[in-house]
Amino acid sequence: MQEAVLTSGDGLAGRGHGYTSVTSLVEVGRVPHWKRFSTVASPARPAHLLHTPVAVVPSGGPQPPNREVLQVLAWWLEIYRDIKEIVSFTSGLARWRAYHTHGPAGGLLGESSPRPDQLGPWWFTAVLGRPDRLLLIVIDIMLDMAEREGVVDIYNCVRGLRSRRVNMVQTEEQYVFIHDAILEACLCGDTTIPASQLRSVYYDMNRLDPQTNSSPIKEEFRTLNMVTPTLRVEDCSIALLPRNHEKNRCMDVLPPDRCLPFLITIDGESSNYINAALMDSYKQPSAFIVTQHPLPNTVKDFWRLVLDYHCTSIVMLNDVDPAQLCPQYWPENGVHRHGPIQVEFVSADLEEDIISRIFRIYNAARPQDGYRMVQQFQFLGWPMYRDTPMSKRSFLKLIRQVDKWQEEYDGGEGRTVVHCLNGGGRSGTFCAISIVCEMLQHQRSVDVFHAVKTLRNNKPNMVDLLDQYKFCYEVALEYLNSG
Repeated sequence: MQEAVLTSGDGLAGRGHGYTSVTSLVEVGRVPHWKRFSTVASPARPAHLLHTPVAVVPSGGPQPPNREVLQVLAWWLEIYRDIKEIVSFTSGLARWRAYHTHGPAGGLLGESSPRPDQLGPWWFTAVLGRPDRLLLIVIDIMLDMAEREGVVDIYNCVRGLRSRRVNMVQTEEQYVFIHDAILEACLCGDTTIPASQLRSVYYDMNRLDPQTNSSPIKEEFRTLNMVTPTLRVEDCSIALLPRNHEKNRCMDVLPPDRCLPFLITIDGESSNYINAALMDSYKQPSAFIVTQHPLPNTVKDFWRLVLDYHCTSIVMLNDVDPAQLCPQYWPENGVHRHGPIQVEFVSADLEEDIISRIFRIYNAARPQDGYRMVQQFQFLGWPMYRDTPMSKRSFLKLIRQVDKWQEEYDGGEGRTVVHCLNGGGRSGTFCAISIVCEMLQHQRSVDVFHAVKTLRNNKPNMVDLLDQYKFCYEVALEYLNSG
């Protein structure tokens, strides 16, 4: 029998194909293993746990599991029966709740998942071996119970686990999260579609029921709206500070505190706030920064954001319109100065619906840091009067051009700033389609529902129209047709 090992957070022992971490980026002074080992599963990428017992390794460092340790934890076999798939995260339980509620509860499970006998051991790590992090165990047990018996009993499940391991679920937030995750799994089901079936499934999804005047894709979008969290005032406390009001284009489109990219470069003012939100891609945490078109008074903040967060691409999905306080924020030649930040025009090119411009940016106050090359992609194929772009092919071309520049210039590690008028539906559509294309490339399946749900966990207005949601499916089909 293969073994999955619950380590204490120091090093990587034994051999295995990967591991899963649900610890914070820096917790109790420890750095997650994925920061130090290149061979393990990358952040935000699915990992498969085996149907095996788990051993706890002493805090002095991981050692090969021995017979006594496995015997002490033999109870694990009673409760840990068939966790199928969970995700490797970058910043612990809170981030997992924010980004991946739907995934671990069942949305990421696919037919192509490897069987246990095809994999080596998996490492399941939690700082100091604390079992309060292992909410996935409770979720798995309850989903299995719901499938087999049609009911769930979270209270008695947690109570039973606590009788074996004290404080298995330690906080009210964790207990509520278990309920949320199971509810979403029951409401949403498995929305993954194999690439080979996408065309036929999408055709069926658009069939209108003459009796209800509805269709499966309308119902799926309705469910998505139902499970999209609503931001509370306290969630956006920084954006609502009086000194930041003038930096928000719309007071009803605000980023939550938990995903704000705070500005680092000092330019003499006290506020380090910008109306923007960090978003994960399929394989890279915080790969996107979604923001509004800069206001006249936030242009300098925009370029501070680009420099501070090592962004290599800017995607522009709206028009320059001074009447809507959407100024041209870049130079057409020469250099623009925004406090210590200098933006120098390098070149420009027009290809069909895309204007690409390259800029050299640097901090004049810190010349030792050097400069950064940034390419802006202004998409012309999405007029303001349309809910979706005019061409699926052109939009897919935009996605591919951005990916190519990212890979060539920064090895795919740089971030992409995506903006439209208010950092909402259009920006969300770009991010969702980018995620969907990565899914098709890496796992030959697509889950538009999960892609959009993940984005909406940070900003509820991502992909806010049914037509935009359909457009995500249609570009996925275009991606498959283009080979």
